[in-house]
Amino acid sequence: MLVRTIGSAVYGVDAISITIEVNVSNGRGYFIVGLPDNAVKESLQRIEASIKTNGYKMPRTKLVVNMAPADIRKSGSAFDLSIAMGVLGASEQFAETDKLKDYIIMGELSLDGSIQPIKGALPIAIQARKEGFKGLIVPKANAREAAMVNNLQVFGVSHLNEVVNFFKDESTLEPVFVNTRDEFFNNQYDFNFDFCDVKGQENIKRALEIAAAGGHNAILIGPPGAGKTMLAKRLPSILPPLSLQEALETTKIHSVAGKLPVNASLIAKRPFRSPHHTISDMALVGGGGIPQPGEISLAHNGVLFLDELPEFKRSVLEVMRQPMEERKVTISRSKTSLDFPANFMLIASMNPCPCGYHNHPEKECMCPPGAVQKYLNKVSGPLLDRIDLHVEVTPVAFQELNNARNGESSEQIRERVIKAREIQSIRYQNSEGIYANAQMNSKQLHEICLLDKPGENLLKRAMERLNLSARAYDRILKVSRTIADLSGSVHIKPEHVAEAIQYRSLDREGWAG
Repeated sequence: MLVRTIGSAVYGVDAISITIEVNVSNGRGYFIVGLPDNAVKESLQRIEASIKTNGYKMPRTKLVVNMAPADIRKSGSAFDLSIAMGVLGASEQFAETDKLKDYIIMGELSLDGSIQPIKGALPIAIQARKEGFKGLIVPKANAREAAMVNNLQVFGVSHLNEVVNFFKDESTLEPVFVNTRDEFFNNQYDFNFDFCDVKGQENIKRALEIAAAGGHNAILIGPPGAGKTMLAKRLPSILPPLSLQEALETTKIHSVAGKLPVNASLIAKRPFRSPHHTISDMALVGGGGIPQPGEISLAHNGVLFLDELPEFKRSVLEVMRQPMEERKVTISRSKTSLDFPANFMLIASMNPCPCGYHNHPEKECMCPPGAVQKYLNKVSGPLLDRIDLHVEVTPVAFQELNNARNGESSEQIRERVIKAREIQSIRYQNSEGIYANAQMNSKQLHEICLLDKPGENLLKRAMERLNLSARAYDRILKVSRTIADLSGSVHIKPEHVAEAIQYRSLDREGWAG
C-alpha cells in the first residue's frame, strides 16, 4: 500500500515542503531514496525500534521510502515522525490515511517513541501556513515557537502514540495558542544590564549613544579593566526596540541555528553576540555542507561584539568586510547558493598595545619600539574604514567608582536615540534598505551632510593639524549628522563637527608612537 505524508526541510532561513511516499509491497529489505544523508538513512533503525516498543508492527516485506523532490538533499533527524506515520499507514495499522496529507508532521524519534525537539520550527510553520495546510504537528518543546504563526493550528506532541491515536480518531490534540503581540511587547524592555550601573565614563556613554542613534560601528580602545566590555554589553539596552517584522526575522535565524531555548517565543530584544577570538571563518560568517547561519547572522538586527579585536585571526576579520557593506552574507556551494541576513552593528574593543598601557595616564608602557604599531597593524585598514567611531577609554578614578550616585539610565538614553532614529526614518523613507545615517551612500552624503563655512574650515583645519586620513572625511560627516539629529538640529553646526572629529583616534598620524 502507498501512503503519503508531508514533512519540511529548512534551507537558509526558509523551508521547503517535502512529500514522503512510503510503499509496502512484496519483496524484502528497507530502502530510503531521494538524496537522504546519513542521519535520514539511520532513521529507519530508530523508527523500527520505536514502532516495536509501542506494540506496533514493522513490515517484514519490501519497504521503500521516497522523499520528493528527489533532487534536494535531505538532512537531519527531523523526518523520523513523518516517515514513521507513513510506515504505519502503508502497513494498514490505522485506516485514516487520507487525513495525513492535511498536516505537516515533524519530529525526531527516540527508541521508546518519545519525540525530541527539532531545528527550524518557525520557518516550517510559516511555510505550512503559506501552502494552506490544516495544521502542523511538532515536538512539544517546539510548539510555542511554531505557534507564533497565526491562522495555523499547531499541535505539540511528546510521544508517537499521541500522533497515532490522533490519526486513528481515538483522541484529540489541543492546539497551542500564543499571544505573540502581548508577549513580544511585554518583554521588549526587560534588560539584565543598564547604563545606570556604570560609574563615570560619561564620554564613552555619549559615544555609544551616538553609535546607537546612527547605527554606526564603533571600536573602544583602552587599557585592561577600563570598562570596555561592560559598556559594550549595555549597548542593546539603548537601541530602538525591535519591530515585529525585525523580531520575526531574528527569531527565524535563531530557530534555524537551533539557538532558541525550549518553549521559546518571539525574540523581543536585539541580539548581542560575543564570539571568542579563536572563532573560525565559517563559524563567523556561516557555512558547512548544509549551510548554517554564523555569528554575524545571529547578530542580525542587533550587536556583534568582538572583544580584543587584534587577537582574532586576520582571515576571520577580512571575511566580514563584504557582509558589513551588503548587510547579508551569501554562502555558495556547487549545487546551491543561500543568503543569510547580516544587518548588525559592529562593536569592537582592543588594548592600545600588547601590554595594554600605551598612553596610560599613570602606568608606563613596557612594549619595545615598534611593537605598538605592529599590534595595531593586525587590524587591517579596510576593516577600520568601516568603523565610524574610534573611542579612547580611560581608567575610572577612585572618586567616581566610590560615588554612590547612579548615572543616567538606559531608558533615558534610549528615548533620545529613538527620537533621532525617527528623524532618520523620515529622511530615508524613499531610500530602499537605508534607515540610519551610517548606511547613507556617497550621493546622499553630499546632499544631506552639508556644512556651513565655519564647519568646513573646522574640518579642514582638523584634517591638516591632526593628520587625519582621507577615509576619515566621510565618517566624520556621517557622525556629525547623527550628533545633529540627537540635538534636534536641522543643520550640521561646527560643534557637531568638532565632536565627531574626536572619534577618529586611529586615523591620527603618530597616535601609536
